[in-house]
Amino acid sequence: MQEVRFTEEMLRKAKTRTDLEQIAAGEGFSISKLMKFVRYEEELRLLQAELVNLQQYIAKKNMRVAVLFEGRDAAGKGGAIKRFAEHLNPRSSRVVALAKPTIVEKGQWYFRRYIKELPNPGEIVFFDRSWYNRAVVEPVMGFCSENQYHRFLVQVPEFEHMLYEDGITMIKFWFSIDKEEQLDRFNARIQNPLKEWKFSPVDRKGQEYWDKYSYYKDQMFSKSHTPFCPWIIVQANNKKKARLESIRYVLSQFNYVGRRRLQTTILPDPNVISRYYRQSDQRKN
Repeated sequence: MQEVRFTEEMLRKAKTRTDLEQIAAGEGFSISKLMKFVRYEEELRLLQAELVNLQQYIAKKNMRVAVLFEGRDAAGKGGAIKRFAEHLNPRSSRVVALAKPTIVEKGQWYFRRYIKELPNPGEIVFFDRSWYNRAVVEPVMGFCSENQYHRFLVQVPEFEHMLYEDGITMIKFWFSIDKEEQLDRFNARIQNPLKEWKFSPVDRKGQEYWDKYSYYKDQMFSKSHTPFCPWIIVQANNKKKARLESIRYVLSQFNYVGRRRLQTTILPDPNVISRYYRQSDQRKN
């Protein structure tokens, strides 16, 4: 973002926002990007305050809430989770991002290592990837057998139905980006020493195996989208919109105390947030 510097004289002349824009234009720079960033930060602040209210409600009601973040590599899952969790009480919220399974875990029932990470009463847990690794990443990369993959597709709706019947509230997000956006984000990671660690050998295959990922993603949606645990698609080419609208969606799912005194809307933009349906074309993302 271009740096904008106003002198004291400029600020004294400006009485309105329009005055500031005209002064900036006269100096050869635009403040439109700056204003968009300011509006985003303010909206994020209001929504994060609502998340704090929601967390208090979940704790008081002893609810168990799990929010799953899935999507292609570089789709913005980690950045969104950061905005969800950064102001919440860590005593009743967690982020779960499991490493690859150990030898012992590979010999256990696939869901076992995730079961111990499920939310306790009064807790909200954010899964940065989840058991759905076996639905897309593992078969694409050859990390599981055909039998293991097909067994997972049979068991996952039954597993999630048990969680639903036991009272766990689960929200499943798929962060959707197009191929060109993914490539741009990969390149940005490589060039940024603070984000270079995010780029892995698996990421390198993201572009090469794009169509293969799409096939397994569609199979996952078809087999695991259920009335009690639907997939929510987040259009994530714009990271800031994806963060704001996914927070709105989570807030909109609970009738928590204070919701009616909101300073902003919690109704998500349908152009960004949508429920998966089988006739939708998901091949491009």
